[in-house]
Amino acid sequence: MPDQPEQPPPTATEATSRRTVLRAGAGVLGLAVIGAAAYDAASSGGGSGARTNLTLVAPASAGGGWDSAAREAQQALRANAIVTNSTVLNIPGAGGTIGLSEVVNSLRGDATNLMVMGMVMLGAIEVNGSGVTMEEVTPIARLTDDYDVVVVPADSPLQSMDDLVAEWTQDPSGFTWGGGSLGSVDQMIIAQLALGEEIDPPDVSYLAYSGGGELATSLLSGTIRASVSGYQDFKDQVDAGRLRALAVCAPEPVDIIDLPTLRDEGYDVSITNWRGVVAPPGITDEERAELEAIVTEWVQTPEWQDAITRNQWTNTFLVGAEFETYLQEQTEYVAGIWEEFGY
Repeated sequence: MPDQPEQPPPTATEATSRRTVLRAGAGVLGLAVIGAAAYDAASSGGGSGARTNLTLVAPASAGGGWDSAAREAQQALRANAIVTNSTVLNIPGAGGTIGLSEVVNSLRGDATNLMVMGMVMLGAIEVNGSGVTMEEVTPIARLTDDYDVVVVPADSPLQSMDDLVAEWTQDPSGFTWGGGSLGSVDQMIIAQLALGEEIDPPDVSYLAYSGGGELATSLLSGTIRASVSGYQDFKDQVDAGRLRALAVCAPEPVDIIDLPTLRDEGYDVSITNWRGVVAPPGITDEERAELEAIVTEWVQTPEWQDAITRNQWTNTFLVGAEFETYLQEQTEYVAGIWEEFGY
């Protein structure tokens, strides 16, 4: 899940200031990364084509969801000789928008690169005031979905979603949620729940964390009352009886997760955390077709299918024009959520 711990959602004035600072920070960090990315592209035999050298950009730190997807893909590519050489390049920060900026600005026209991205990045673009958008990349394919769950400590008096929402609506600002980075799927789900219960956006208390381990610790210590994050982030703690999961956020019941959906519980929220890959802008139609073919081959490998099972992902592969349309629809949908929340 997402990267850096954040503070609760800002006021409108603070949000404007934060966006200015983030833009400046991203620019400074970007200068440091440009050299590394350019060196990587040059040393990979620039111009030799994606079948010879392919860089998988993970716009997050090692160990997160995007990094895991990139490394699982790398294994599938290597094991089946789909490309001669493949590498993973981590460019973390700001919900993936620093990596996005590098792909758009530094790797433009270089068809030997694919960046892993997804729903989280769409939210981060809105919340962080990113200077680059999804309109500037070349869509290639959607890969997988995975699912967020709502959890509380096992000893919490909140036994159901109705219990949780009843307490939350009594004192919204005094009920602290935890989740991933600002703009994450986790925060989007909480935002949708708030809108459904007519809770004013400024009253939502949200703390952002870098991963499931920190979230579990904060839940158990009482720093946060409830959390929304990926099922895998909490599975071990739930199985051990330290946390209790109340519901899963999905359009319909999930076979591998024995929980009611939020819709089943009466809350019309069904956002899923999908992941996909995009290429830099400025590549040719032939280069785009080659990258689509490479991704289509890797998702059919035994190694990738095993990764889907191990990580409890759902295969939602969509390639080419269909993914481009889906990405446009999702971008508009996410922008609408954050517009209602004042971003």
